[in-house]
Amino acid sequence: MTRTVYRLTAKDFAVIEAMLMRRRAFADPIAPMLERKLTESRVIATGAVEPDLATLNSRVIFRVGGGSPQTRTLVQADASAPVGSGLPVVTWHGLCLLGMTAGQSALAARLDGPAEEVLLEDVAYQPEAARREAQERAAGRPRHVLKLVHSAPAADWPLGGRGKIRQTEGDDPGPSAA
Repeated sequence: MTRTVYRLTAKDFAVIEAMLMRRRAFADPIAPMLERKLTESRVIATGAVEPDLATLNSRVIFRVGGGSPQTRTLVQADASAPVGSGLPVVTWHGLCLLGMTAGQSALAARLDGPAEEVLLEDVAYQPEAARREAQERAAGRPRHVLKLVHSAPAADWPLGGRGKIRQTEGDDPGPSAA
């Protein structure tokens, strides 16, 4: 990766940090890239996340090496998304995209091959920004409240008091006998 400044939420930073601790213990080849991601990132507040920032659970549209655009959801683990729709951040491309903004590109330096340019074209869905937008919409709406418009006197049945059960015929006392 190039010297790009990434912006991570505290949650994303903690996820990368935990991944680094586990992967470093097993000498995983992605550990240096995780270290670089943490050193080149700054943590931002969840409320300051713009709609074009790629965070965990964001749906991103990106290109690798000038290829065709791909749409994926950045996920923490492979099993948390339907097959083919998720891009785990434990992969080279997923880790590279995390913390980027739309229009930004970076090099994903791989140990098993040449570095590839990864371009984040767009963030189709950003969960933190969507949550904030929904809260703002809800705050602008009036709350639904019940308002008592008429209080009927007890003599006006069925609106007021309790009615008496009438017997129409026969000697069956009905449900009131119980």
